[in-house]
Amino acid sequence: MWAWALWILPLLCKFSLAVLPAKPENISCILYYMQNFTCTWSPEEEASFTWYKVNRISYEDQKNDSCNSTSENGASCSFPRTISIGNYYIQVEAQNADGIIASDITHWNLDDIIKIEPPNISSVKPVLGIKRMVQIKWKRPLLAPVSSDLNYMLRFRTANSACWMEVNFTREDIDSEQTYNLTGLQASTEYVIALQCAAKESQLWSGWSQGKMGTTEEEAPLSPDLWRVLRPAKVDGSRTVTLLWKKAKGAPILEKTLGYNIWYSPENNTNLTVTVNTTNQQLELYLEDKTYWVSVISYNSLGESAVATLRIPALDEKSFQCIEAMQIYLMQDQLVVEWQSSIPEVDSWMVEWFPDSTTEPSTFSWESVSRARNWTIQQDKLKPFWCYNISVYPMLQDRVGQSYSIQAYVKESTPLIGPVAKVENIGVKTVTITWKEIPKEQRHGFVSNYTIFYQAEDGKDFSKTVNSSILQYDLESLTRKTSYTVQVMASTSAGGTNGTRINFKTLSISIFEICIIISLVGGSLLILIILTVAYGLKKPIKLKHLCWPDVPNPAKSSIATWHEDDFKDKLNLNEFDDSLNTEEDRILKPCSASKDFIDKLVVNFENFLEEISTEESGKPQENILGGEKNEYVTSPCRPYYCYGESFVEPPISSEIPSRKSQHLCSGMLERPFSEAEEQLPCCAQSLGPDHLCEDRARNQYMENSVITRMSHI
Repeated sequence: MWAWALWILPLLCKFSLAVLPAKPENISCILYYMQNFTCTWSPEEEASFTWYKVNRISYEDQKNDSCNSTSENGASCSFPRTISIGNYYIQVEAQNADGIIASDITHWNLDDIIKIEPPNISSVKPVLGIKRMVQIKWKRPLLAPVSSDLNYMLRFRTANSACWMEVNFTREDIDSEQTYNLTGLQASTEYVIALQCAAKESQLWSGWSQGKMGTTEEEAPLSPDLWRVLRPAKVDGSRTVTLLWKKAKGAPILEKTLGYNIWYSPENNTNLTVTVNTTNQQLELYLEDKTYWVSVISYNSLGESAVATLRIPALDEKSFQCIEAMQIYLMQDQLVVEWQSSIPEVDSWMVEWFPDSTTEPSTFSWESVSRARNWTIQQDKLKPFWCYNISVYPMLQDRVGQSYSIQAYVKESTPLIGPVAKVENIGVKTVTITWKEIPKEQRHGFVSNYTIFYQAEDGKDFSKTVNSSILQYDLESLTRKTSYTVQVMASTSAGGTNGTRINFKTLSISIFEICIIISLVGGSLLILIILTVAYGLKKPIKLKHLCWPDVPNPAKSSIATWHEDDFKDKLNLNEFDDSLNTEEDRILKPCSASKDFIDKLVVNFENFLEEISTEESGKPQENILGGEKNEYVTSPCRPYYCYGESFVEPPISSEIPSRKSQHLCSGMLERPFSEAEEQLPCCAQSLGPDHLCEDRARNQYMENSVITRMSHI
């Protein structure tokens, strides 16, 4: 029992581990007429080496044959012999080392699966005298059932287009040469033609023939498309209008034009018509402020086109507006512009586009649109990184409405350069950063925002971002008396570019603080002045003594007592003092004195000095002036001397006077005795017996004379 189990167990394990090939499915068969019969199936690959066998059984006579293949050759097998048309059964068997498996039986009608070779086009030419048509000639395929009609499919396109158009037709004749006339084409246009065919009962088409090129006949040109660019008017109302024209939309690419005839005139005066002939597609018109009509025709050797007309409005004419909104977007490889109109009757539009630059564009591109409210253009027709101005003009009959404009990039990049920034209004903790817009040609996209980067010396980086409409920013909360580095970055959808770095240093003290200090100091001075003026108004006498102190009167001084009666009589101090109170007596007048009087005056003065010296030595130092005010003794009379007379100076005591004596002398004498010596004789002569001189004036410079005299003593 155990022996049988040990013998059967390996067989069971081997049977459980066996992997059969996949069952063939999706069988497909094609009869290549007069060549072979080929069948394919799936799967195309096997995990292990597999043998295939295709069994073919005739439905009519039950004859069968087979075809062998392996997995190395793929999941297909071909019968090399041709067979008669009829119905067949097909079954595919797959076998590997582990076993064999067969597919389901399929049924095939060979008439449905017959495939013939493509036709060979011999020529594509226009027919003389027939416009907009070409004739295609080809040969019937040799490997095609003679008894069967053939279906044809013809496709064609213009030489510069990738869009094919197709035409189906059937040929029942079995002639070798076949022809077909393709109509409804454009004049003077080059076309590419290709053909394929199939047996009438078959579901399988042949491959496409090699393309053949042909051109339709030339004819008179089509009416050109017209447009205008209105320039600003001058002061006198005259203006320049640029007239533009080109081949009509949809006109043949090979359309030949020899020239253009243009004529224009005011709307209400055709007698002023101006005619111009040119080969260009642009003309500058110098018009007045009136309404004008412009007409253009193109011509070649076959004739003239229809007349194209355009109305140029008067300078003061108001245009209508109907475009409410516009949007632009990219779709695959095209730029799409869409707009909305408020006037349903408007179904014609003119789209104008040109690069946005700082200079006047040299050329304008334009295209008309009919029965649509969108416009598309291939992206490769626009330059990348260039900003384009796109304008749409509504057109109602012969009138042109107000345009609606928008800007667009077909492709954006980072700006070529960064913003040029500068620093303004530097303060203690604030500064203003200003920058200029990047030139249009160097932006390479729409600037979405600006970012200001700034960093203190050996400090942390900071940044502020503002939108593209702002061209300055105030940095705040800076550190006093600190150096900073700043730069501005301009960003587009593709990235940003930094500008140059600039350095600045904040102030140590602000202008506001300086103004406060000046205001405080100035306010204090103003208050002081106001108080001083108020004090002066309240106590004017004290203010007067404070600003202009009185000069002491030596005649009223108590520094000494005059002893000599004769001297008192001569001087008559009271009269002398009264003479000082008058304005006229302030001017010293010449006087004369006798020689005896002068001698006595000198002797008495010497005795006076001796007494003062004696009293000073016996007293402590005190205020000998006898009052609160320091009064100085001046000479009773400022002597004037007469020329021609001499005066002998009496002897002077050699004793140095005390400090009080010096004060006394400084108040009494103004000039040295050498000067008095010359003046006294003259004064003595003029004095009478009762007084020394007629008038006397106060002289504050006597002090200097006394000091000088005492220094000589």
